[in-house]
Amino acid sequence: MSRDAIAAPWGTRTPYGRGEVWPVRVDMHLADGVTEADVDRWVQSASILHSNGDALDIAVKDGRVVGVRGRGEDRVNHGRLGPKDLFGWQANRSPDRLTRPLVRRGGRLVETDWDEAMDLVVRRSQDLLAEQGPSALGFYTTGQLFLEEYYTLGVVAHAGVGTPHVDGNTRLCTATAAAALKQSFGCDGQPGSYTDVDHADVIALYGHNMAETQSVLWTRILDRLAGPNPPAVVCVDPRLTPVAREAAVHLAPRPGTNVALMNGLLAEVIAHDWVDHDYVERHVVGFDELKEQLATWSADRAADVCDVPVEDLREAARLVGTADRLLSTVLQGFYQSNQATAAAVQVNNIHLVRGRLGTPGNGILQMNGQPTAQNTREAGADGDLAAFRNWTNESHVADLARVWNVDPMTIPHYTPPTHVMQQLRYAEEGSIRFLWVQATNPLVSLPELHRVRSVLSQERLFLVVQDIFLTETAQIADVVLPAATWGEKEGTFTNVDRTVHYSGKAVEPPGEARPDLDIFLDYARRMGFQDKDGGPLVHWHDPESAFEAWKECTRGRPCDYTGLTYDRLQGGSGVQWPCNDRSPDGTERLYVDGAFWSAPDYCESYGRDLVTGAPVSQTEYKALNPHGKAVVKYARYVPPHELPSEEYPLQLTTGRTLYHFHTRTKTARAPQLQAAAPEVWVEMSAHDADAYGVAEGDLLEVASPRAAVQARLRVSGIRRGVVFLPFHYGYWDTPSGHEPDGGARAANELTVTEWDPCSKQPIFKTAVARVRLLERGDGTPSAAPSTTASRSVRTGPPATAGGPAAAVEEDVRARVAGGAR
Repeated sequence: MSRDAIAAPWGTRTPYGRGEVWPVRVDMHLADGVTEADVDRWVQSASILHSNGDALDIAVKDGRVVGVRGRGEDRVNHGRLGPKDLFGWQANRSPDRLTRPLVRRGGRLVETDWDEAMDLVVRRSQDLLAEQGPSALGFYTTGQLFLEEYYTLGVVAHAGVGTPHVDGNTRLCTATAAAALKQSFGCDGQPGSYTDVDHADVIALYGHNMAETQSVLWTRILDRLAGPNPPAVVCVDPRLTPVAREAAVHLAPRPGTNVALMNGLLAEVIAHDWVDHDYVERHVVGFDELKEQLATWSADRAADVCDVPVEDLREAARLVGTADRLLSTVLQGFYQSNQATAAAVQVNNIHLVRGRLGTPGNGILQMNGQPTAQNTREAGADGDLAAFRNWTNESHVADLARVWNVDPMTIPHYTPPTHVMQQLRYAEEGSIRFLWVQATNPLVSLPELHRVRSVLSQERLFLVVQDIFLTETAQIADVVLPAATWGEKEGTFTNVDRTVHYSGKAVEPPGEARPDLDIFLDYARRMGFQDKDGGPLVHWHDPESAFEAWKECTRGRPCDYTGLTYDRLQGGSGVQWPCNDRSPDGTERLYVDGAFWSAPDYCESYGRDLVTGAPVSQTEYKALNPHGKAVVKYARYVPPHELPSEEYPLQLTTGRTLYHFHTRTKTARAPQLQAAAPEVWVEMSAHDADAYGVAEGDLLEVASPRAAVQARLRVSGIRRGVVFLPFHYGYWDTPSGHEPDGGARAANELTVTEWDPCSKQPIFKTAVARVRLLERGDGTPSAAPSTTASRSVRTGPPATAGGPAAAVEEDVRARVAGGAR
């Protein structure tokens, strides 16, 4: 059967009950006029436009990508694909692709060859190393490369250049997930599995609009809700999202109060003694202090701080406090908000206090925002040491030096890795003078954009950008390196629930574009990086040999890949790590029977103070947790720094929409996706719209203490006193190119330069704002989608639809998908 995948993004329901297998439904979209019979070959891959890891096959005809089809045998998606999976591949064929290197001459970017471009990059690197040392160089990567590329980058930056200035744009979306897991379990790595959806009685989504960020996983929940014994859904979100519409309880707290909300929930759980005392006694440290501190909290106090109905808060506490099988997920509503790590840790606390971990239906998914964010963290491309080694543990540094065959002092571990916001500050001050940006677009995605533009456009900073399009950031670079993308190169990547997928090369990249791995290998060769015996530091030469090197790096570590091979990953379902001799079929859930990776000599981190971010020392950690149990930590609620005032009476929150990814460089070049959400909008509640005398489609100015943007109004179900802007919209498709010319539209013009003290993740959801009417609308509604959280609560705006161009074939099959259950 056929459906419009823009109008019906989650597709046809295939109901199933608790403990049953999620039915297979294979989705497929091919270019206009192409049928399955026309396809020359199918190449195995998975989606790179979100973090869910939807497995798919790429259709190739006459050497070109002509569509995709879901892989029914894969454990992650059982054949289903979301809108970005189905249509996003068209960006590969865009005529806007970069096909030759560019260098700046006379103030303009001009085409050149690879030798000249790489010689410039290498010469500048060597000059700065000689003049100023490794700390003059910084690397800012992404959440969209492959595992083999991240690992190579980590080796080059840490052991080749020797700089601590390495981070990924995953700092913006997933740093808090890692930080929260390290706080509670001593190590990164998702405890839960997607299959927990199949068993859960209660599913709690904290700041997680799963319907738009992981649309296929939301489809799995919708199918449970449509079947027998459906789970109860608890939603924490200030907007009336599709998740909120399906929830048994929807809590819409005041932005910035998540810790207060979580303290109220935990206080209720403990007050009713919904505590698994045996589990706590055997597997948890810190409970007595947590209980003592929470004695100052109650449902009434939390409801007052958060401005939510106390009866709703109590009902949410009852659901999570009494569920036999509890699945919790967390995303940007917590990660990008005030006290991000502290709030996310409280979700872990609920599971530990209740003993709901490591069995079917009992799991935590501290979600990721980008497709390969997990690999950025695993491989050390976010600045951490590879394979979850602890940079403050000398034996871990020595072990990594053994793997790389370098002197331990070569690896920078004298200071914490430099997160991107600190790198920006160093560049502003002039100590970082070389920044290599890969597959990300900080001129749209970082907060307070006028400052970011001023820092990255300095003449004293040598800016290298490696990307597939001439983004806003690439437009101001000194050197632009054209990269190949998904479907044009080979590699592996890992999704939120630790499933590793293989992605094959389907077609040749355009022009002279090269895989990112080849670019890193070329840089290492030209720089002459060597190990301590004089051999090449990077001794691999292609994706598979890089994967084999990575496997050795993970041996004996939590993210152990040693049981995986390219052959193993091809042809069937993805496999969850750890996969080794002990777990040859992969590992569905972590921390079964309370076995954690938190022993002082093994853990990745000793943790931090949740309020100040001050690191816990090795000695302090050994005293707290000598036997490697899980840790519960109380967090004191601290209000946001920016609070509404007479001048700025509103709170601003930014976020995503279902139809776009990151800064739209790919999704805006897919016609169906761009048509569904063609321009920026601003959301207000009906109450606030009436109070300001504005209506659907009016052009508003939204201002913060830093800047102002213009957007047309959508009257939505967002809570009173809050306005929302999607962050995707920059300037690359406007005449000004990389900056505003007249009315600005990028949401991050308004956001504040501030980050979480533990995870260093920038805060995008607690700025203050004011609005004013610029131009009365002519009755035409804003272009906000009506299928998502931006759905109007007023009559008038038409339903979002894609028409014949968005037609997708659905094939509901009886056969069972593969993978562990």
